Amino acid sequence: MSRPELLPDSEQTFAEPWQAQAFALAVRLSAEGHFTWKEWAETLADELRKAAARGEPDDGSRYYEHWLAALERLVVAKGLSDPDAMIARKEAWADAYRHTPHGKPVELRNSARNSNTGEHD
Repeated sequence: MSRPELLPDSEQTFAEPWQAQAFALAVRLSAEGHFTWKEWAETLADELRKAAARGEPDDGSRYYEHWLAALERLVVAKGLSDPDAMIARKEAWADAYRHTPHGKPVELRNSARNSNTGEHD
């Protein structure tokens, strides 16, 4: 399969918004030619094999965590970002949500570094 098969809207469900965003980002990066869908499938399959080797239950509850791990691997392998930039961005988001009042949108401060360039936003 060269492109992902999408389900009708009524059948597409994600437990959390980040799952839909990770899905969409993988589809978009593949469509833009950063990696093939075959590369994507192989990387995701490898993440799932590693999870099974660690003894993680195969109940589907962590599927999008593996999806995200595969996406991060490909993004680094293709030079679209680097691990340090991704860690810094994750830490900035974690800090932002810890300091955001309940019910308010989470926003990164202007002083947060851009994950791709290292420049200030």
